[in-house]
Amino acid sequence: MKKAAMLLACIVMGSTSFARDYVSMKGSSTVFPFATIVAEQVGKNPSIKTPVVESGGSSVGKKGVCEGTGTQFVDIGNASSRMKKKELAYCEKNNVKLTEVKVGYDGIVVANSKKGELLQISRADLGLALTAEVPSQDGKKWVPNYYKKWSDIKPLLPDVPIKVYGPPTTSGTRASFAEIINQKSYCKKDPIAKKLSKKRGDPKGKKCRAMRTDGAYVEAGEQDNLIVQKLIEDPNAYGIFGFSYLDQNSDKIQGAVLDGVSPTFKDIASGKYKASRALYFYVKHSHLDVVPGIKDYMNEWTKHWGEDGMLADAGMISMSSDERAKYQKAMTELPVLVADDLKK
Repeated sequence: MKKAAMLLACIVMGSTSFARDYVSMKGSSTVFPFATIVAEQVGKNPSIKTPVVESGGSSVGKKGVCEGTGTQFVDIGNASSRMKKKELAYCEKNNVKLTEVKVGYDGIVVANSKKGELLQISRADLGLALTAEVPSQDGKKWVPNYYKKWSDIKPLLPDVPIKVYGPPTTSGTRASFAEIINQKSYCKKDPIAKKLSKKRGDPKGKKCRAMRTDGAYVEAGEQDNLIVQKLIEDPNAYGIFGFSYLDQNSDKIQGAVLDGVSPTFKDIASGKYKASRALYFYVKHSHLDVVPGIKDYMNEWTKHWGEDGMLADAGMISMSSDERAKYQKAMTELPVLVADDLKK
């Protein structure tokens, strides 16, 4: 740790810029509001500058924290999808060591304006509606998705065009949605899709994660509040984002019922609502003893991530007490994330 700190100090001293005196982070739009709450609490201490939190997507956060050592690089990467081995390999290539900290859970919701029709749908049918390719009507090959209306999939679904605003490929929310809904709920369980996936050398159905590009799925950037605004303006459109944005706008929008379960705090926390994922941040070891406030920021999370904390009030689903203890310990002991950890 001391060698890394000396290295960073040398880099800063040898440049024309001054060392940052505040924590810098970026990444997941889902983690963003929670990280901002924690940063604002840290900033209440007059001796510590308020950490700067930027959005941009989970991929941006994980890549950003791995890019290198030096105050031109962020200290922490936020993510709503876990680090992948190839992402960690990029860290190792740049001699960056990280500690992984899980901070809570979040539900992925499909929502629309309360002026529109509530979507009550199975996860499998939702995947069928949004995956790029579907089985042909004779079930013999994959073809571009030809479903135009929700009611084309099942007559009782809304008789309106399939139009869903969602995040881009850099988003952990999108990655998690595509895996949970398109791949695991549809392609791995529908007998025809499962057979065709195996036939094209894709037994796990990973190719089903590709989202439609014909206008039924609309990439709306990493600002989930903008998606909420689009839903308010168009009652027939739906949007994909984290539960906290539904929770904070529940007077205007409603969450789709998936397999008979509504996206509520209680049902996400219990595991009854199946479209959910963990939230993380990744902290860079070489910056810990150089950039002031990183340890204070990490410690601040532990004050608010309980079931009755302000993060839960903002819509984050808290971890069990055992998990909170595990990751509080990780913040102190700072175990280095290695590829074998990502198998667990």
